Amino acid sequence: QVQLAESGGGLVQAGGSLRLSCAASGRTPRNYVMGWFRQAPGKEREFVSAITGNILMSNYANSVKGRFTISRDNVKNMVSLKMNSLAPEDTAVYYCAAGLTLGVSPMEYDYWGQGTQVTVAS
Repeated sequence: QVQLAESGGGLVQAGGSLRLSCAASGRTPRNYVMGWFRQAPGKEREFVSAITGNILMSNYANSVKGRFTISRDNVKNMVSLKMNSLAPEDTAVYYCAAGLTLGVSPMEYDYWGQGTQVTVAS
């Protein structure tokens, strides 16, 4: 079992920045791929970014490339998502997830946090 807890969401103006954090605990979090997904009202949960346990590989959705940066600290068991140049379409609940492959489907992730709301005002 891996437990995940997100923090850092909030309300920001368009063009602003936020940093989301995810604290992982339980069964050897560093062995897992850590990912971020988001879900806007009435929409399906979508992939945002993910990073491997050894920090050698990461992946981004096209919609966030160049604006978002994922990072992880395996000593602190933390994963962060720095979000710059935020736009209203980035408004969603953001979820941290842990899985065994660098996938883009929610089905490929086994553990999930409760989510944190990000609202971008125009």
